Amino acid sequence: MNHPELVRLALVTAITAALPQMVWATGQDAPAPAPQSDAQTNTAPAATKQPNGGLKETKSLQAVVVTANAGGVKKIDASYNVVVADRQQITDANPKSTADLLKISPGIWPESSGGQTGANIEIAGFPGGGDAPFFTMMVNGTPLYGMPSLSFMDSSSLFRLDDTIERVEVVQGGPGAIFGPGQMGATANFILRQGTEVPSGDIGVTYGSEGMYRVDGFYGFPIAENWYGSIGGFYRRSDGVRDPQYPSDNGGQLTATVTHDMDNGTLMFWARSLDDKNQFITPTAMIQGSGSNYSSFPGIDALTGTYYSKAIQHVQVPGPYGNMLNANLANGRGGKLNYFGGTYSADFGNGWKVDDHFVVGGGQLNTNALFSGPNPKPLSYYLYGCNTAQPAGFCTSGGKAVDSDNLGLPAGTNVQANYVGGGAVPLNQSVIHQGWWYIQKQLHTFNNDFRLSKELFDGNTLTMGYYFARSTDNDNWSLGNQMLMTNTNNAKPITVSYVQNGHTYYVTNPQGFTDFNDNFDTSENGVATNQAFYLSDSWKTGPWLLDASARIENIHATQNTCNFTTVDLDGNPYTLYDNAVQICNGTFTHLNYDKTHPSFTVGANYELADNMSVYGRANTGGHFDDFDNGIRGTGGNFSPMEKIRNLEAGFKYQTPVLYLDASVYFRKFTGLQYQETNGAGVPVGAISNYGSSTKGLNLNATWSPIENLKFALVGDYMDGHYTNYNGCAQYTDINGGVECVGLDGEPLQRQPKVRYMFTPSYRLPTSWGDITAFVTYTHIGQRYEDQSGLQPLGSYYTLDAGIVANYASNWQFTLRGTNLTNQIGLTEGNSRVFGVNTGIGGVIMARSIEGREVNLQAKYSF
Repeated sequence: MNHPELVRLALVTAITAALPQMVWATGQDAPAPAPQSDAQTNTAPAATKQPNGGLKETKSLQAVVVTANAGGVKKIDASYNVVVADRQQITDANPKSTADLLKISPGIWPESSGGQTGANIEIAGFPGGGDAPFFTMMVNGTPLYGMPSLSFMDSSSLFRLDDTIERVEVVQGGPGAIFGPGQMGATANFILRQGTEVPSGDIGVTYGSEGMYRVDGFYGFPIAENWYGSIGGFYRRSDGVRDPQYPSDNGGQLTATVTHDMDNGTLMFWARSLDDKNQFITPTAMIQGSGSNYSSFPGIDALTGTYYSKAIQHVQVPGPYGNMLNANLANGRGGKLNYFGGTYSADFGNGWKVDDHFVVGGGQLNTNALFSGPNPKPLSYYLYGCNTAQPAGFCTSGGKAVDSDNLGLPAGTNVQANYVGGGAVPLNQSVIHQGWWYIQKQLHTFNNDFRLSKELFDGNTLTMGYYFARSTDNDNWSLGNQMLMTNTNNAKPITVSYVQNGHTYYVTNPQGFTDFNDNFDTSENGVATNQAFYLSDSWKTGPWLLDASARIENIHATQNTCNFTTVDLDGNPYTLYDNAVQICNGTFTHLNYDKTHPSFTVGANYELADNMSVYGRANTGGHFDDFDNGIRGTGGNFSPMEKIRNLEAGFKYQTPVLYLDASVYFRKFTGLQYQETNGAGVPVGAISNYGSSTKGLNLNATWSPIENLKFALVGDYMDGHYTNYNGCAQYTDINGGVECVGLDGEPLQRQPKVRYMFTPSYRLPTSWGDITAFVTYTHIGQRYEDQSGLQPLGSYYTLDAGIVANYASNWQFTLRGTNLTNQIGLTEGNSRVFGVNTGIGGVIMARSIEGREVNLQAKYSF
């Protein structure tokens, strides 16, 4: 049964995604955006493609994983930490975003409270603290960008979850540092669904309590003999739990595949197109009580509040060259991205095998978002400081302001403070600065992972690999743009002016912006080439599986960043907000980054029985700088490489009643740079390195004491501290005072010492199908905002639940809810304030998880 119209649609999707990328891959770099006026996938050949209803039980130790190994290995033989979930298990995990799914892997902590994109992803024992430098996401064995992370780009933001995913494999450390992109932290490999011999698919409709409407679909079909196609994707519109008064999430994704099964292997092509807009959620004002207890600030709910509003949606902000750019908060932190990739796997006989995986693609990954500024305060204090009476705490006993975030106007000054659109603002109104940031980011990548394997003798296979990636990044940034607004849900912007000595001084522009003078408005472009050779030998002898691997990798990156000149943007000395703005002057700083680093791993797995094994592994790894972190702004004085030494051991066991996958590890991290100081924080020594030392336990277990009843536990214990920091880190506190703190021995920032998810579930068979109910209790332990360990984020729990009803063989109805008890749980404080974040009255800028969210889905499979 052929479907020419679906074939045409699949091919159009593939060609549309591929053509512009093919032009770029020839070496014609995309221009900077114009300012506005395992790591490998083996696709095994199959004589007959069947509908995807017969998926293997991915938690079985006999299931084969293909990530971070030479050619596929059973989980019972894998001597490293790997978690696998098929598409039903992905759905059952109830992830709020792509990054949030990583919670199924113990030792990975995704801070997914920021929305669909822009997640901070922490890996136990890796001192990250922001973005996701130690995490790489792949599709069918290929990363979607040649660097794991950039400013305003983590790899999970390049991709959305939908029903085109067959399964995901998540690997931590070990051989992940050798194969493919060589990520020394964690790698998630998403394997796509493909076409089927028997036409099959599904379509689902979802409604969410936050005003979310979503349609998902997938269809797999035969094209010709041994040729198969598929097409699928989603479209979604949502007001969001934190409703910004316009669509919080709006867009979709389309994916197509074409697969050809040959006598000796498989050829598969895929194309993926994303066009999605997502609100990026940033901290709001909250109240810190005793210890680590937090509550909402009056007027803005910690669980549902947001400063975003229609009143501040459309703005103009200065671009790198001084021209004003139109920006729109509704565009959020989304993406317009197209990718075209492929896989070729073949067995040429006599022990020779070839595997090749490639992807080419890219597009826009822009950011339109608010970022935290100083703590809120009454308008009267902002205008007059302590020249008039203020609420307790804002003035010292000597009548001086406790911080510099005020105009300090004399009492009696003729001041106009109005809402944009009209109306005077009361002096007791709580107001706040928020940075309205606009980043235009144009990304392109081409990468290819080629492997040649030869079975040297029975059980022993040698694999040689060559990994190549070429990446470009062309950016225009407008950072800063402090806007004065009400400290309320769906904030209103405020304009301020005053009269002095016969002149009217404008503190803000007509939109409410108070400061363009401290902006970082830059234009930059970079090209990087990554090349790596690796060699891996795997030897299966009796109950033993032994492997040893080595990798030598080079990254050569060039970057051009504009140089600045300070100007009065409008030439008017009375418009205070733009009298000293730094703009690009037409010259550039050229930087050349070229580093090479080796990585090694050895592992041994011993199969005690066909359902039980133990393993041990050691590996090293290195983390290279990227365009935005470590290259730009260094003047060519690049920091030493960040490196990891990892030791781990594990035990795996499975019976019909119990599944257990437990591992322990010790990780030594080095390469964080600082200058040694005296006790007052004054630099007195040479540039030195510090690092961290971490030991921990990861656990993934399921117990089924009786038929249909299951208890699942995913958890980890992480004890990590900074090491070898000799001196005192000097910093400016929240009130503008200069402080000093030692970092040695402090806990790794933003990583929970204890995290676990406990899920009991029960399946009730019926005459018409079955019903499964589950409840998930999640505990997140204490964390600290930064390296100082001075600002606790507290511990919290969430309660999620769901009911899944399968009716006959075609229908599935699902009701799911997250954070049903509306717990406040902080994932970050004010990342632009070091040390204690709390100010007067215990006020802190912090980001909590979202409040209760419930959705209902009906899905029809055929």
